[in-house]
Amino acid sequence: MKSSARLSRIVMKFGGTSVADLERIRRVARLVAAESRAGHQVAVVVSAMAGRTNELVAWTDGAGAAAPGLAPSDEEYDVVVASGEQVSAGLLAMTLRNLGHNARSWLGWQVPIYTDDSHGKARIDEVPPEKLEAALAAGEIPIVAGFQGIDRQGRLSTLGRGAGDLSAVAVAASLRADRCDIYTDVDGVYTTDPRIEQRARRLPKISYEEMLEMASLGARVLQSRSVELAMAQRVPLRVLSSFVEPGAADNVGTIVCDEEEIVEKHIVSGVAYSRDEAKISLFGLPDHPGVASEIFGRLADANVNVDMIVQSHSRSPGSANMEFTVGKRDAARALELVLSAKGEIGLEDATLDDNVAKVSVIGVGMRSNTGVAQTMFRALADKGVNIQVISTSEIKISVLIDAAYTELAVRALHSAYGLDKA
Repeated sequence: MKSSARLSRIVMKFGGTSVADLERIRRVARLVAAESRAGHQVAVVVSAMAGRTNELVAWTDGAGAAAPGLAPSDEEYDVVVASGEQVSAGLLAMTLRNLGHNARSWLGWQVPIYTDDSHGKARIDEVPPEKLEAALAAGEIPIVAGFQGIDRQGRLSTLGRGAGDLSAVAVAASLRADRCDIYTDVDGVYTTDPRIEQRARRLPKISYEEMLEMASLGARVLQSRSVELAMAQRVPLRVLSSFVEPGAADNVGTIVCDEEEIVEKHIVSGVAYSRDEAKISLFGLPDHPGVASEIFGRLADANVNVDMIVQSHSRSPGSANMEFTVGKRDAARALELVLSAKGEIGLEDATLDDNVAKVSVIGVGMRSNTGVAQTMFRALADKGVNIQVISTSEIKISVLIDAAYTELAVRALHSAYGLDKA
């Protein structure tokens, strides 16, 4: 991480709650103006006002009298839902101009942010820096509409829900920014959700790998694709609060950086949870090669993301049982896909349980310490929490439990690993 004295270029990103109304936009403008007055070249990326994207999505679904009977179209869906960011960018640029700063809004196609043609969930291909570089060199503060880009056929595209962070990291990487500041409604990354555990502590630093695991496992501070891109491009991130006045001494946030930049590494850095889980159980699967490939191939073709998977032998010779998890939104469709292939695969039955939650412990210190799993399992057993499915990686352990025990499990694990101690 470069010291603040050497910083020359910063990308600042503001989420929906940060620009939810005109008063908050004025606060954001003061934060941006303060960085500009400090001598930095500043580019800004904004999300739509809080709740606006949900409203626009509902319109595309034809919900209510405002838009009855709309035919589905991925391209036109993008045109509609991307308009929220356009409003935020324009309002912030106007506010900065009223404060005497040279600011201009930039839409995704004007930058341009090139993407593939997977409308509604496009992936960024390239962000040529020339236009934004020229704007910064001319003393302008570019205000970029997040969440959107343009495909190679010239059609507007969107990057998926919550992808404003991804836009910011992509712009920061393109501009070779010294830092990308993600402003949210919290003042950093915590050891767990403070709404569940009051003794949760803000982490001064966290590694890219840990943050990526936490983001993908339910922590909503940063979007997982943005962390993945920051790690690949080595873009330093800082998470901090937008609900402060410029220059607040205690608004230092959390730095997301290389593991080597963290002097004191904890065995476990955080506890994450997700209630957006559903478990599908398959019974009486033929126990021979190719069955799993057939099942998960069908799910992949339908863009259903599968997470935790466990297979075991059944009581019937030559057959097996399997359990896996998907997001709740995809659960009914996943079950339908599996049951539609019941006769072809030779499956006896399948069931769905969406009353489950995933709780995870994350830490780079797991690589060099033993007993992490034992501590987790003992802490849950002491509280009477039954584990249904287990999944591990080099720096995390996840368990699937009954959703009713989510908060109890989070608090127990937070205490078991000493995360409540300064």
